[in-house]
Amino acid sequence: MIFLELFITFFKIGLFTFGGGYAMIPLIQSEVLGKEWLLENELINFIAVSESTPGPFAINIATYVGSEMGGILGSACATLGVVLPSFIIILIVAKFYLKFKTNKYIAGAMTGLRPAAIALIMSAVVSMALAVFFPAGFVINYEFITSLIIFGIMLTLILCIKKIHPILLICMSAAMGIGAGYLGQLFV
Repeated sequence: MIFLELFITFFKIGLFTFGGGYAMIPLIQSEVLGKEWLLENELINFIAVSESTPGPFAINIATYVGSEMGGILGSACATLGVVLPSFIIILIVAKFYLKFKTNKYIAGAMTGLRPAAIALIMSAVVSMALAVFFPAGFVINYEFITSLIIFGIMLTLILCIKKIHPILLICMSAAMGIGAGYLGQLFV
């Protein structure tokens, strides 16, 4: 039963997500947390891990949740579920590309979907920021200050050095987090 539920859940996520991996975070949160497959902090941690590892975000997170819930078969079901809608849609679009390209209804739908995708991404950013910066509620503690400093450094680097490589940022932030954890054990 869990295998079918994983497939259907991630099929739905893959089918109704426009705008890429980040736009699907609110739907993943709703489905995965609503079914109590993961705790919120586990999901936030894995979002960070799946963004830091090779491969598409959607596949990484579907594979992880599927594996947690149903082992290897569960990961295969969830991954197939999240990938299949895009595969089907791309096949249809490729077949009818010339008709879709100039269709005013399709163009209108795309005009409406783009701002919705940005709103979904912003919603995910806000909910993740709250979970990262305030995991225990609105308490200013060592973890909050450390997270804020690392965030500030990363944002400054991204804004000031336009072509900084994401792998370098990931490695730097991991090193800073390890260093902060070490210092936290010494002084806090």
